Amino acid sequence: MSETRTFTFRPATEETPVVRWLLIGLAVLGIAILVAAPLFVVFAEALAKGVWTAVQSLGNRDALSAIKLTLMIAAISVPLNAAFGIAAAWFITKFDFRGKAFLITLIDLPFSVSPVVAGLCIVLMFGANSLVGGWLVAQGYPIVFALPGIVLATMFVTFPFVARELIPVMIEQGRAEEEAALTLGASGWRTFWTVTLPNIRWALLYGVLLCNARAMGEFGAVAVVSGKIRGQTATMPITIEMLYNEYLSIAAFSMAAVLTALALVTLLLKTALELRHADELAATRRH
Repeated sequence: MSETRTFTFRPATEETPVVRWLLIGLAVLGIAILVAAPLFVVFAEALAKGVWTAVQSLGNRDALSAIKLTLMIAAISVPLNAAFGIAAAWFITKFDFRGKAFLITLIDLPFSVSPVVAGLCIVLMFGANSLVGGWLVAQGYPIVFALPGIVLATMFVTFPFVARELIPVMIEQGRAEEEAALTLGASGWRTFWTVTLPNIRWALLYGVLLCNARAMGEFGAVAVVSGKIRGQTATMPITIEMLYNEYLSIAAFSMAAVLTALALVTLLLKTALELRHADELAATRRH
């Protein structure tokens, strides 16, 4: 008499409840240790002696100058990087040419190069001892230890964010819609504004938000080219370092809390837009 055995097959992508909860627990623990705990410490240290003390530490001239300079750098570098990123993504995805892979590698270069090295390169190119930098200093337009150098360093570090968000989306979407619009008589600009831009708007938004957050928090490259001149070229991250080295912990953590709050506002803005336009975003991703 033969026995009939039944086998229960489990899908390869389905884990047991124990494994699922273990993975979830590890993920939550990692987020708590690496993200939530540091954020809590920053705000707790900033408010250790009360809200008024923290506010007072941010009211002096140097702190206000650092906040203003950081916002100004982001306001200049992010739109420029958005324009360059759109142009680079358009050129790479809409045209076939030799060296395309090399160009993509160059776009990714800031991800591999240390920000300190990038800042040093700017100093060597535009410093007072260089040919171009010396001439600009003589004309009264210094690059290094001034706003232009900080903007250049920030743009170099944050350049890949917009382009790398746009390139995969534009490759997936192909050229059919743009070619159809051109066939129907639309100009290049009209095709871009009415066909290309609506299709890439979410990827562009993500790239801009990431670029903005990175621009406000950049330290290495800016520290090299700025000279760390208090009240003039010291951004918020540099000011935080200087205050902490001077044992002004409340002022340092208060400034860090402001910088963290700006990053959180960027994240909340991104989340709010996703929730409000969830259907459009899902349709774009399905495309």
